[in-house]
Amino acid sequence: MTALQSIWSLPPANPNLPQDELHVWVASLNRPQIQLDQFWQYLAEDEQARANRFYFDHDRVHYIVARGLLRQLLGSYLQLPAAKITFAYGDHGKPELAAAQAQSGVRFNISHAQGVALLAFARHREVGVDIEQVRPLDDGEQIAERFFSKNEVAVFTAVPAEQKPQAFFNCWTRKEAFIKVIGEGLSCPLNSFDVTLKPGEPAKLLQVKGSREKAACWKLENLEPATGYAGAVIAEGREWALRCWHWP
Repeated sequence: MTALQSIWSLPPANPNLPQDELHVWVASLNRPQIQLDQFWQYLAEDEQARANRFYFDHDRVHYIVARGLLRQLLGSYLQLPAAKITFAYGDHGKPELAAAQAQSGVRFNISHAQGVALLAFARHREVGVDIEQVRPLDDGEQIAERFFSKNEVAVFTAVPAEQKPQAFFNCWTRKEAFIKVIGEGLSCPLNSFDVTLKPGEPAKLLQVKGSREKAACWKLENLEPATGYAGAVIAEGREWALRCWHWP
């Protein structure tokens, strides 16, 4: 794991998830074999089958760890064994707790990139999270023109060249987090809503399909999960506090 930002702290022994908090965990997906074996035991048969379909070993390992850690954290919040967690899936594939476990009100979302994962949890509110490794893109301007809104393109174009990679991935992670929280996948065009993206500027959802009122129903937060990574989390409502944990 690369150096973590100061916002991330070690969690309490038995973390509680109040309704007025949103928890985001950062974790390295590069784990020793003994932990990999443990996480494998947590997975359901369909998850194990999916893991075995990955062509590259590192993709398989990262999936097993991410899914196993998700189960472990959900188990700690619900006070259940990790292997007993059951999932259902929305029309666009977004996972959620199934059956009686859904009555807990716990919602979650997960994202990982280049060996670092973010896992977000809330109670009685939808949540979306995204992480990307910040890197120069030869076609960044073209991607922005295609997927960003007109206002975002104007801001991105004006950003100094040395800040463009950070600005691009600020925008991208914030957009992906919103797409994930509404559960519509790419059926919601990325240029139909605006986010802030300028480095150093607070993360904010500015408008959704021309409506500032719709945007005000959500709170968006910037995340700096590790050096060289951009992240964002968004959830319903505005009356919640963000807690960021580092999974040891």
